[in-house]
Parts: sequence; structure tokens; C-alpha cells
Amino acid sequence: MTKYIFVTGGVVSSIGKGITSASLGRILRNRGWVVAPLKLDPYINVDAGTMNPFQHGEVFVTDDGTETDLDLGHYERFIDVSCTAGSSITTGKVYRNVIEAERRGDYLGATVQVIPHVTNEIKKGIVEVGRINEADIVLVEIGGTVGDIEGLPFLEAIRQMRKDHGKENTLYIHVTLVPQVGPWGEIKTKPTQHSVINMREIGISPDVLVCRSEVPIPADVKEKISLFCDVPPEAVVESLSAETIYEVPLLYEDLGLGDLVADRLGLERRTPDLTEWRDLVKRLKAPKRQCSVAVVGKYTMNGDAYKSIAEAIVHAGIANDCRVEVRWIESDTLEGASDPSTLLGDVDGVVVAPGFGDRGVEGKIRAVQYVREHRIPFFGICLGLQMAVIEYARHVCGLEGANSTEFGPCRFPVIDVMPDQVDVTQKGGSMRLGAYPCNMTGGTLAHQLYGATRIEERHRHRYEVNNDFREVLIEHGMVVSGVSPDYRLVEMIEVPAHPFFIATQAHPEFKSRPNRPHPLFTGLVAAALEKKAKALVQPGV
Repeated sequence: MTKYIFVTGGVVSSIGKGITSASLGRILRNRGWVVAPLKLDPYINVDAGTMNPFQHGEVFVTDDGTETDLDLGHYERFIDVSCTAGSSITTGKVYRNVIEAERRGDYLGATVQVIPHVTNEIKKGIVEVGRINEADIVLVEIGGTVGDIEGLPFLEAIRQMRKDHGKENTLYIHVTLVPQVGPWGEIKTKPTQHSVINMREIGISPDVLVCRSEVPIPADVKEKISLFCDVPPEAVVESLSAETIYEVPLLYEDLGLGDLVADRLGLERRTPDLTEWRDLVKRLKAPKRQCSVAVVGKYTMNGDAYKSIAEAIVHAGIANDCRVEVRWIESDTLEGASDPSTLLGDVDGVVVAPGFGDRGVEGKIRAVQYVREHRIPFFGICLGLQMAVIEYARHVCGLEGANSTEFGPCRFPVIDVMPDQVDVTQKGGSMRLGAYPCNMTGGTLAHQLYGATRIEERHRHRYEVNNDFREVLIEHGMVVSGVSPDYRLVEMIEVPAHPFFIATQAHPEFKSRPNRPHPLFTGLVAAALEKKAKALVQPGV
């Protein structure tokens, strides 16, 4: 019998439900259980693909091409699974399915209502993701905060799940806030109490409370929460801020959350295998070396906009036994009369990040030129590859004014819309999305880093290197190190004359894991460390 765990949040948004869910998934995975994660998002968008990164953060892309909330990235990184379209259910997706079913006549003339038709559609998706993944446990995070009107159908659906599947197969975990207020820093339980009251009004009584706090919660406060919220004292789980998010599963394990969940769901108690996870956390917290990497992007003012890139750099640091200081640089600041050396002169490596639209692109191009000319290790991602090609075309190939047609007409369109995207008018879900194969050119840096002749990476783009200019770029020293199997699309480029200059049209950050760092990020950090070591021996190098 599949077990179902539902994680809700109260009091404030961004309380840490995603990390709690991902950490719990890792705890269960360490015990050998097959875990299928799922995110229920109350927004009416069908998916996250058209959402503004400043407002919503990163759009995460799965192997099957689904554009999702960034929390699915946490699930993949912590649990080490690959999510699918079924791992993300939104209000928009639910209502679209219900309306399409009504139009087909599937409801046989019934009046279509939130209960039971909408809630049944939600429950069907929850059960289906468990079936497809042959999961022992389906781990469901409900987006938003209890009390939000748009989340009510999802909460009603998970309430019904207990009726449908039994108390022994369902578990409600509520993440809430226990703040300190006043001049003496008193710990207050009322926000948690009221959040639980809201849950009860909906018909859900939490089984476990994960209490976010900046200070340890005393035993008497836990007893008070236990009394007023009707949960056992051992089910009041303290959740303090950790030095690294990857330490959270270990903290929860030490607090007994794994055994608590297993006992409550009637699972056999298994001894968790924590060896690998404890080792990577140890290396993450006490590295032997240090370097700096600048990330030049268009949305760096929102820390979540490039979440997977940030985490992939952390993973690469683990692989290199190195703490990587990430410097976030808004590409706008590199435009105009500014001197790139003021922001990039003392960094050990540079990533030029993805993005859409023409704002800040000249700053990205200046960044690429600076690192190419000053031999700073460089890694371009998606738009970063396109900026590298434009810069090389302008300043090495002599194609003055070279640009991308995404930004308007130009004399030398070295980047152009893909042929199968020319007639696309619908924005959502219409780009080249998901995992695609790539053939590697032997003897290249890319081939060396991957250690394979054929790889697969996830994509999210409409524009590509214009094949009319491919030979010109190659003649001037650029190497096309990865192509689509039909040779039609340039997937990776590099400049062999440079110590480390590589770019990909894909989004390799989506496949990086703390226990399996991505080779391109690992290579960048290794090159950054090498540059730093040379500079210490030969100042000015």
C-alpha cells in the first residue's frame, strides 16, 4: 500500500516547506524507500514557464520538458530522482483537465463543481504519480500558506485522501513559525496555534509540526505547542537555520523525524545509510581550499532566479574540496562607461547565465570579452553560449554588429530563431524543452570533462547558433565541441587557445546533485582554483 505524506505551511510564505519536503525525502531515501515527490501549486498558470523570474524565481525544467516551480529542483537534488510532468500539479492544469473532460461529456451531464470534480482530479494526480513511479511513499508539498483562498481545493483534496486511503497510510506535516518578539526575545507559540486552528477549520489536524525558529525551542515551549495543537511532544520538531541546506536532513535525522514518520505510517524501522550524505556535508562545511566565481545575469537581484546554478556551483565546490564564493553581478552594471575589471578583475572564474530579452545583453557580451582576453575561466549557459558566439564573431571574426535576431534585425545574425520555432506564437510550453542528446567531438574539453562521446542535457530556448556562420567561427579558432545527432544544432562551443572557455546551449545546472556534481561546473571550479594558484605563484598572471 502506497503511503502519502502531505507538507503544508502556515503563518508566512517562504517558510521552508520545499527544503523540509526535500530533506524528508532524503531521510526516507536513506532508508531504502522509493519516494515520489509532488508539488501542488495554487496559481492558475498551467505551469511556471511564463512567470517572471524576479517575482517567482527560477523555472526548473524536467527531462520530459515540463516547466515547473523551483522546488522540484530541491527534490531532484536532495532525493536524487528525476521528476516528470506528473510531479507538478497547478490550479491551471487541474481546471484545464476538468473543463476538457466536461466538454467531452465525461461527467455524463452532472453539474461540475469544485467538490467532487476538481478535488477528484487533484487526488487522481497524487495517486497517479505514485503508481507511475512504483513509489512506496508519495511526498506532496502544497504551495502557498494555509488560509490562502486559492489553496482551498488542494487542502480539501488532501483531507479527502485520508478518508480514501486510511489514517495508517496518510501523514500531515505542518511547517510553521515560532518567532521571537519583544525586547527580551520571547518565543511565541500563538502564530503556530492559530495556523493549526486554520488547518482544523478545513478538517485537517496535523500529525507533525515542524517549527521554524532562529533559536532552540525549550522543552516547556514544545510541551505548550503539543498541548494546544494536539500533537505528541516528540512530533514537535524544531527546525533551526543550518549552515548549509544540505545539513538539514541530518539535523532532522538526529531529531528522530525519520523514525517518527516510519512509526506513524506503519513502516518498518530501517537503519538509514548516512555515510555519503555526512561525508559531503563535512566537505561542504570544512573545505581545504577557496576560490571565487562571478555569475553575470539579468535577474541576480532575486536570489532564487538562478537557484540551480548557485547549487551546482556548491556541488562543484564539494567535488573540488573548495568553498566557492559566488559574486552575483547584474549584467546592466557592465554596460556603458563602466570598466569590467572593477567587477571581474579579481575573480577566479565567471559564469554568464541564461535569460531572455535584450536588457543587459551588451553587459554580458562585455563580460565574455573581458574573460576571454584576460584568460579567466569561463562557462556560458544557454544565453551565455549565445553571448560568447556574438562576442567572438564581433571581436575575433571581424563581423562588426553581429547579434541575435531575438534583439532585432542585424547585419550578421550569428544567433537566429530555430526553424521549427519560426511560426510559434504561443508562449507557454512551446520552446525547445527537456532532455536532448548531444554528440561530443573527440579530444575537446567537453569530451574530456564528460568522459563520454554522447550525453544528454535539458534545454529551454528558441534561438540557436546560425549555421550560416558556423564555418566562419570555426575558421577563426572556435571549436564546436557538441552537436545534435543530426548535426543541425550547435550544442557546445569552446576556445582551445584559452585555459578554460566553454559554453553550452543546454541547462546543465538542472542535472547537478550534491553527491553527483555536474562535470562542467566541476571543471570550471577546478580551472578557477588552478588560476588562483598560478596567481599566487606569479602575481598578475
